[in-house]
Amino acid sequence: MGKRIISQNRGKGTPTYRAPSHKYRTDAKLLRFGDESVEVRIEDVIHDPARNGPVFLVRFPDGRKDYVLAVEGKGTGDTLRAGADVEINVGNTTHLKNIPEGTPVCNIELVPGDGGKLARASGTYAFVVAHEENRVLVQLPSGSMRWFHPDCRAMIGVVAGAGRADKPFVKAGKKFYKMKSKAAKWPRVRGVAMNAVDHPFGGGKHQHVGKPKTVGRNAPPGRKVGSIAARRTGVRR
Repeated sequence: MGKRIISQNRGKGTPTYRAPSHKYRTDAKLLRFGDESVEVRIEDVIHDPARNGPVFLVRFPDGRKDYVLAVEGKGTGDTLRAGADVEINVGNTTHLKNIPEGTPVCNIELVPGDGGKLARASGTYAFVVAHEENRVLVQLPSGSMRWFHPDCRAMIGVVAGAGRADKPFVKAGKKFYKMKSKAAKWPRVRGVAMNAVDHPFGGGKHQHVGKPKTVGRNAPPGRKVGSIAARRTGVRR
């Protein structure tokens, strides 16, 4: 008897594919502000298992504590400000309509008030490109351009942790502990390396798929691997 392929197990929702969210510290949303600006002090720089970059532990004037994404150029003892009229400095949070063109920003809101959704990975940032009356054009880390509502908020600067991907893992144990904090299965065996009973791509005299990789949308779960319902395949010419 064979076993479930990875896509089946992931869809079933077993603990192997469930992120250990009970270990995560916070969502690291943007600082909220109203008519008046808010100023907080950075208490510590800590690691969050939920993300690859560090986060700041900040203290509000009334003694409350919260977490925000860490940005390059700020550290313990520094202050961060959030408001509609704050100066354009690294770590401050304001509306996109107030940020000049060419300024690097991170943790950008998709809709006003959602707390930040884009450019949150370590070392990433976006650029404010242009302003219009009812929208702001931003170049995202992927290079694509996107229009945003002018009241969407963003944090000025680059997310801390740049260069993380340049350092090799060196040994499997390091990679194991990284993947353990993610909703992923590691190590992952290639389908062509399996036996025919364990995967649709398995078996054969040598490692090859042996059948079309493109499958229909309504294929049974045990066959649904490869290019699922692909409109086209191959290199674009």
